[in-house]
Amino acid sequence: MSRTGWARWLVVVPMTLLALATIYPLIFTANVAMKTRREYILDRFSPAGVLHWENLATAWNSVGMARYVANSLVVVTSSVVLLLLIGSMAGFALSRLRFRGSGVIYLGCLAALFVPFQVIMVPLARIMGDAGLVDTYPGLVLVYVAQFLPFTVFLMTSYYRTIPPEIVDAARIDGNSVYGVYRRIMLPLGRPALLSVGILDALFCWNDVIISLLMMPSADHRTLMVGVTALRGQYSDDIPTFASGVLIAAVPVLAVYLFLQRQIADGVAAGSTKG
Repeated sequence: MSRTGWARWLVVVPMTLLALATIYPLIFTANVAMKTRREYILDRFSPAGVLHWENLATAWNSVGMARYVANSLVVVTSSVVLLLLIGSMAGFALSRLRFRGSGVIYLGCLAALFVPFQVIMVPLARIMGDAGLVDTYPGLVLVYVAQFLPFTVFLMTSYYRTIPPEIVDAARIDGNSVYGVYRRIMLPLGRPALLSVGILDALFCWNDVIISLLMMPSADHRTLMVGVTALRGQYSDDIPTFASGVLIAAVPVLAVYLFLQRQIADGVAAGSTKG
């Protein structure tokens, strides 16, 4: 075998094994979700003989997954809208407007990317509790915006810096104000980056557990991932029902990755563009 052939196999084999290791947990979960409790106890690894779709219905109705999904949709939608609005404005200002302290603000956003949430969670919980925002949708949305805004500003600033400055100068000569340039020029040109960053922010908020668990202690306000985590203790003796809840939570994320993987990759690559 030629050197090129060996090099190709050295890449294909590890990537195939990695893909199988990634896909197998999802297949195993789906298989368990289709079994009865007795079938799971007798043999958890064998394929399900009969598909028991009622497990999904039980997880959706009896366990309260529908309420958890609705809570997540409200919080994630509100958070992403605010993140894109504030992030696009800040990215435009930091990339195209010259004002005192702009460099310090940008470096502050970069520094905030390296601060783990666990470092600030205790003082944050006290502040939000004193403000009466614990166990409220606005409180969780504000925390999500504060947590993921540096990432959004960083990517939007990097993208806007790739736009030729002559476009902005021409718009200003035509009589547009700063807000007019943002609304008529930069916002339409930034749609690819906004789509990519919006998808990433939505995935971050949707998959979050620790922030939601800290800010939403009551069962009625739980988001989907926290609700799935709580199922493990509530249905520790009914693993198929628990697996059904996990499968329901995983399907939206899997669908986003399958249909929007190119936009996700573009969003990750946007921050590596040299401004």
